[in-house]
Amino acid sequence: MIRTELVKMLRRPRTWVSLMLLCGLPGLVAAFLGVTKVAPPAGQGPAFLSAVLSNGTLYPAAALAMVLPLFLPVSVAVVGGDSVAGEAGSGMLRYLLLRPVGRTRLLVAKLAALVGFVLLAVVAVTLSSYAIGIAVFGAKPASAVTGASLVTSMSGTGLTTPQVLLRLACAMLYVGVSMLGVGAIALFLSTVTDSALGAALGALAALVTSQILVSLDAAAAVHPYLPTRYWLAWIDFFRAPVLWHDIQRGLALQAVYVAVFLAAAWANFATRDITN
Repeated sequence: MIRTELVKMLRRPRTWVSLMLLCGLPGLVAAFLGVTKVAPPAGQGPAFLSAVLSNGTLYPAAALAMVLPLFLPVSVAVVGGDSVAGEAGSGMLRYLLLRPVGRTRLLVAKLAALVGFVLLAVVAVTLSSYAIGIAVFGAKPASAVTGASLVTSMSGTGLTTPQVLLRLACAMLYVGVSMLGVGAIALFLSTVTDSALGAALGALAALVTSQILVSLDAAAAVHPYLPTRYWLAWIDFFRAPVLWHDIQRGLALQAVYVAVFLAAAWANFATRDITN
């Protein structure tokens, strides 16, 4: 069942259109930067974008910062919202459950397909932007003293290329886990309604509300519990030493959101009267 859902996800044109759009934004930005050679000043624009002109190795980090606030959550919310509601809206859900397929098994397969899409999206953005960054901006020349190519970390110290790649891998995993929180909310809403669009919009409404409250000083008391509060904590991987405080809090918070909303999705789907 999991294999069937993964194959179905890969065969849908929507999956590849989403990936092309996600990878297209960093490509478009790289084209403008490569032609004009004008990067935003340090501290302005997406993280790391001011440093990529001198070293394309950092461009995947800048690309993640570009797609994380909007494009990536929208893509994940659409896929998660369509998981169950899409089948119900098309009339296929009832026929799926007429076969000897338990509801729990079907929900697990939908979750596996969602996780597959999240991993595919994050990896596609990172790898494509790495290739674009090296091609457009090049890699920083090796140091005459150490013989290694050094990238300046957020703390001002040097990072070798292997260290940068390791931190990029950690950032990918962190962003993926953060998006699983979005997916869990959308999957839960997908079991509540027969409208895939309604489920996706509901998940996005929750995220927009979280973003607004995060920026509101009056809501400081609830900031640590908002799903988007620690989304940008992956930037701390590029400090030397790595600052783990917000990263650990972000992972723990997303684990709670995933567990709660998956449990709610299972409870609702297992007892739901399927009419479509």
